[in-house]
Amino acid sequence: MSIYDLLILGGGPAGLTAGIYGARAKLKTVILEKGAVGGMAFTTREIVNYPSYKSITGPNLTKTMANHAQEFGAEIIKCLVTEVELDGEIKTIKTKKGNQYQARAVILALGSQPRLLNIPGERRLRGNGVSYCATCDAEFYEGLTVIVVGNGDAAIEEAIYITKYASKVIVIVIHDEGIVDCNKASAEKAFKNEKMDFIWNSVLAEIKGSEDVEAVVIQNLKTGEHTEVKAEGVFIYVGMVPETEFLQSKVDLDDRGYIVTNEMMETSVDGVCAAGDARVKYLRQVVTAANDGAVAAVTVERYLAEEDDFKENVLNANKPVLLAFWSPVDEESIHAVTRLEKTVAESGHKVRLVKVDMSRKKRIAQRYNVTSTRAALLLKEGKVIRDISGDILTFWDGEV
Repeated sequence: MSIYDLLILGGGPAGLTAGIYGARAKLKTVILEKGAVGGMAFTTREIVNYPSYKSITGPNLTKTMANHAQEFGAEIIKCLVTEVELDGEIKTIKTKKGNQYQARAVILALGSQPRLLNIPGERRLRGNGVSYCATCDAEFYEGLTVIVVGNGDAAIEEAIYITKYASKVIVIVIHDEGIVDCNKASAEKAFKNEKMDFIWNSVLAEIKGSEDVEAVVIQNLKTGEHTEVKAEGVFIYVGMVPETEFLQSKVDLDDRGYIVTNEMMETSVDGVCAAGDARVKYLRQVVTAANDGAVAAVTVERYLAEEDDFKENVLNANKPVLLAFWSPVDEESIHAVTRLEKTVAESGHKVRLVKVDMSRKKRIAQRYNVTSTRAALLLKEGKVIRDISGDILTFWDGEV
């Protein structure tokens, strides 16, 4: 089985950007995507806030990204991942069809999916009048009545778009009259749209229909009253859910299921990064997803280079190795390492001195549970035979 340098789970903007950076860095790169390449961005009618494009459709932008990644040598494979084994030097990814892919590093660019209301009729009629994507389905409701649930940017902007086709769009809003959570410009545009009506202080309680949507039941939150409204379509925009359910116990997640990372996109597992909407972050946009993907790929590139260097110069060295830990902000550690270099040279280089800058190579320090910048480890055949804590100048010159 061929082992990739970098395997990316998810082919949205984050995953595709990671693929561009990874492949360009000469890493053997593969992107696994279960659906349409481009992720949720693929379903976006118009993108007007991606740098260098005043306006571009989601499919066109993500197709350009995919072509860019492939031109640099990244593979894109359509498959459904069911299991991941992320611990250890080699990561293994298993698919629904029984295929396995292995890689030295993984980027989790899983994205998110629409949150369900979990009300009667929603799941049964999904695809038969219940939708979460106006770009995909609005045209099927030419001259019909459509219900939109939600009042954020996505809900209001998509409701406005649906009015191009539907004769009436009824927006169900949980707040008091006049209060919506979307941006001011979209709100003003929606309130002026003659095809749009709003039902305030309400939630959708049920979706009715034998084979297709025929009506909905709306509950008023203040009175408890239920009202049935005839409609042929329901578009739901009540938030997103990260696609991370299969990662439980694999990497650290927050209480909402989002992947926890640092600013370098590193997760709690060595060799595993995360990027895009599935990680804990402030802003979820195409441009921020692309940023995450770039950072994650560069982090992986440096991780692999560091691992290769460590194997060659430490684990597989043909002589004992002295790991000397130091920091550029600790002058005493700098002087100590300099004196160690001199001692090793005077000994005829009986050991190989490897200096570890703890500000840049924290992973090596963590590997050996080293916390002091004035510490040293003596290794032979890749195994620690002596641990020196504190001032490394106390190290016995005779052993060097």
